[in-house]
Amino acid sequence: MPTVLITGCSSGIGRALADAFRDAGYKVWATARKPDDVERLSAAGFTARQLDVNDNDALNRLTEEIETLDMLINNAGYGAMGPLLDGGVDAMRQQFETNVFAVVGVTRALFPLLRRTRGLVVNIGSVSGVLVTPFAGAYCASKAAVNALSDALRLELAPFGVRVMEVQPGAIASQFASNAQRQAEQVLAADSPWWPLREHVQARARASQDRPTSAATFAQGVLAATRKSPVPAVVRLGNGSTALPLMARLLPRRLLDWALRKRFGLLRPL
Repeated sequence: MPTVLITGCSSGIGRALADAFRDAGYKVWATARKPDDVERLSAAGFTARQLDVNDNDALNRLTEEIETLDMLINNAGYGAMGPLLDGGVDAMRQQFETNVFAVVGVTRALFPLLRRTRGLVVNIGSVSGVLVTPFAGAYCASKAAVNALSDALRLELAPFGVRVMEVQPGAIASQFASNAQRQAEQVLAADSPWWPLREHVQARARASQDRPTSAATFAQGVLAATRKSPVPAVVRLGNGSTALPLMARLLPRRLLDWALRKRFGLLRPL
């Protein structure tokens, strides 16, 4: 029975991935940060463990439990929304800790197991790392970093037979938007220069739920991609996952900037 470890399985994409791989015959190590979520995952039949991907001690304890591993899916992450300067360095550091640094940390910890099986690393990125939008600067930057580190890992792990695939979702039905809205509300205060645009900030936080593809459909697409030979370097799934990167590549920079400023209320002076 092949074995996969998936981070961030409490809901949405992570839980759908856990379900899809279990139903396909995998032993699934499903991790989540909160104890209640771990209990639910365990009750559903997964090998569930509590894991904050930023906790090195917890990660080391987990790796000592696992005897073999065929696939790692780095899914854990969140979206820091709001004006970039309002969140500042602290918000950006926290965003990178979870969305970027943890991808390297988890992969590094599990690399010896993956090397033995000539396994596969799947990093869940985002089209937001390709088409950058206002009011999501820290999140877009973190996903652009995932794009880059996935490329580097794919090259560096190749001599060991370990493959790397990055998935860049578009709009996927999940709790991402509601979590992002709450985070944006915490960042954007009444004394912010961007306070008059608060509705547009909230609109950006909700953008991931614009005619979303179901998480189950997305998970089946990821599963199918992992079975291809050779495994693709980049997979784009979900509403907007093809169109948005195409816009970023084909539209003149000035026109793209104008369209994004218009969409998010940034054409008029403040």
